[in-house]
Amino acid sequence: MIEINNLTKVFKLNKKQMMEAKTKDPLKRAVDGLSIRANDGEIYGLLGPNGAGKTTTLRCISTLIKPTSGTVSVEGHDVVKESEKVRDIIGFLTSDIKLDENFSVDYMFDFFGRLHKVPRDVLRSRKEELFSYFGISDFSSKKIKELSTGMKQKSAIAVSLVHDPAIVIFDEPTNGLDIITARSVTDYLKKLRDEGRLVLISTHVMSEAQKLCDRVGIIIDGKLAAEGTVPELLALTGTNELEDAFFELYKNKVA
Repeated sequence: MIEINNLTKVFKLNKKQMMEAKTKDPLKRAVDGLSIRANDGEIYGLLGPNGAGKTTTLRCISTLIKPTSGTVSVEGHDVVKESEKVRDIIGFLTSDIKLDENFSVDYMFDFFGRLHKVPRDVLRSRKEELFSYFGISDFSSKKIKELSTGMKQKSAIAVSLVHDPAIVIFDEPTNGLDIITARSVTDYLKKLRDEGRLVLISTHVMSEAQKLCDRVGIIIDGKLAAEGTVPELLALTGTNELEDAFFELYKNKVA
């Protein structure tokens, strides 16, 4: 389980960033008092437009950055005080963190396996399972820079799952993928959910979220605008599609 209570993250902008954001305020409140809970055995989706605070939230959960205030716990472990324990039980994937393109998929998988202290025989079986599922086996000896965009993404997913984590956190897992590759990724996320894992994803693709997520939290300007199952959100907004529900919530939020 992931519990977020009143999470706030404030960044200090430099002069260039202030000019790009067209603001005189040197402080950027990326996440503003966010509270959610995601449970084992579900796919929870953080939805929102670009810049809403989704990635910042995932980075706080994954111990990459520290909250300015509020608390985040993963399976009862505080992400600041017990960051190593958190990293042991999560698999995190984001497009901002890429595998070194000068190494092969084989090497990177084994490297991260050793980093997570996965026993050699377990590492071998994990590689066979994941490489087979994602169709990586025939390309595993190639350098990552020689792979297609889809194959790079599938390789990164496999590496992030090397230690068989209890909780999977993926930031835009199907971004830029063709429909076949995207389906293989979402099917695997469902498989993990059905095994009792917690899968937390961020996405701005509403149609994908509607099909994939058990519950969703819609974030606008760093704040939680609404949370619930898709049917609950549709009922709340009087709409028939999650995309329409999002726009109704967005209009009310910025009005």
